[in-house]
Amino acid sequence: MARNFLHSPGNVPVFRVILLLLLLLPHSSTSSRHDYHDALRKCILFFEGQRSGRLPPDQRVRWRHDSGLHDGATAGLDLTGGYYDAGDNVKFGFPMAFTTTLLAWSIIDFGRTMGPELRNAVKAVKWGTDYLLKATAIPDVVYVQVGDAFSDHNCWERPEDMDTLRTAYKIDRAHPGSDVAGETAAALAAASIVFRSRDPAYSRLLLNRAVRVFEFADRHRGAYSGSLHSAVCPFYCDVNGYQDELLWGAAWLHKASRRRQYREYIVKNEVVLRAGDTINEFGWDNKHAGINVLISKEVLSGRAGYFESFKQNADEFICSLLPGISHPQVQYSPGGLIFKAGGSNMQHVTSLSFLLLAYSNYLSHSNKIVPCGETSASPALLKQLAKRQVDYILGDNPLRMSYMVGYGPRYPQRIHHRGSSLPSVQAHPAHIGCKAGSRYFLSPNPNPNLLVGAVVGGPNSSDAFPDSRPYFQESEPTTYINAPLVGLLAFFSAHP
Repeated sequence: MARNFLHSPGNVPVFRVILLLLLLLPHSSTSSRHDYHDALRKCILFFEGQRSGRLPPDQRVRWRHDSGLHDGATAGLDLTGGYYDAGDNVKFGFPMAFTTTLLAWSIIDFGRTMGPELRNAVKAVKWGTDYLLKATAIPDVVYVQVGDAFSDHNCWERPEDMDTLRTAYKIDRAHPGSDVAGETAAALAAASIVFRSRDPAYSRLLLNRAVRVFEFADRHRGAYSGSLHSAVCPFYCDVNGYQDELLWGAAWLHKASRRRQYREYIVKNEVVLRAGDTINEFGWDNKHAGINVLISKEVLSGRAGYFESFKQNADEFICSLLPGISHPQVQYSPGGLIFKAGGSNMQHVTSLSFLLLAYSNYLSHSNKIVPCGETSASPALLKQLAKRQVDYILGDNPLRMSYMVGYGPRYPQRIHHRGSSLPSVQAHPAHIGCKAGSRYFLSPNPNPNLLVGAVVGGPNSSDAFPDSRPYFQESEPTTYINAPLVGLLAFFSAHP
């Protein structure tokens, strides 16, 4: 079996092969065959539970109601809509834009295997882009957050009952935010590809807005956590710098528009904007691995030799994820889960696994493998590594627990999520105030409203999971955990 996955030009250390095989095997011989299409349906449904604004007639998560209907009023604007990022009621633009980019990328690469769920995935993208268009309506201004995070986090209340400050925070020429603006440009550009044939006029609107927002991000450089530190930190503070988002935005604009100016921008700024830094990181704050994998597709197809260094970075990223090849920033739990230090580990699991799968497809189409010192990794190996992570999420793990709410016989019951943990408006029509919700937060009872499809932050480095609301790093779901998982589940639903 190892020969199908590993190509060995020299003598491969035996321990490395053993580690690879152990981590590729299901946790238990009784592992069940997963229903990836059911998981895909639920993974996309989760986004409807995160919606802000006026809910449409075809809303399927029925315990949710309209919320945030006056968002933007403090600035004299309509900033309704968009997504709540996680278990709170703030609209954070940085992770929302990244979520939208990854939903769009999931459709671009894996939409053909989504079947009837493709329609719902496209709707999920549009719910994000409709909001991002509102947030970028004024030239050289991006509204990057609605809601005061400190007052919101001091309360435990339903989004429908919100009475905390709904301050609208913006970046502009005097207060730059190249990171969030660059990511917003990426999201709009990626989504323009999704809508190119489905709604050409909307696609053009998205692409034109992406061009304008990127020009603003590039011309007025700076990190938004410098301009808006007291509002966005420590929640979605830009720790990594804004340079990667400029390259990321340019990469998506290049893919969406095919304009030479973006290719030249990428080549010219590769070193200046540090494309080769932290190549094994990918998430709402750090785009490096994503940049290299996205751009490498053109190199592997033989069309863009001038991007060769990005492929070298992508290869190094892949090698850093292989079990048994030591890398201090990427570890595996005893049960085989990718683990990186910090909170909400599943965001790393899904985003890195998405890149493994995307790159494996690019390699397959060009009949290439990845050289990793004495070992080489084939596309089949990368797919198997990604599948192992997905199967762990769905229940092939030491606790035999699915980390997706509503999937499988056993899943988290007490997720850190205000709307899910408080009685629904139907069940309790009266207002539940800021501190009145505390008893629900502290209750040992399961959440009354099932947020189907929510994937939580997940177990710790020893595969233990508390299933308790106060342990937010483990029990809180986020949109950017689910977004890349959409693409993974779409692929494995067609290639189990």
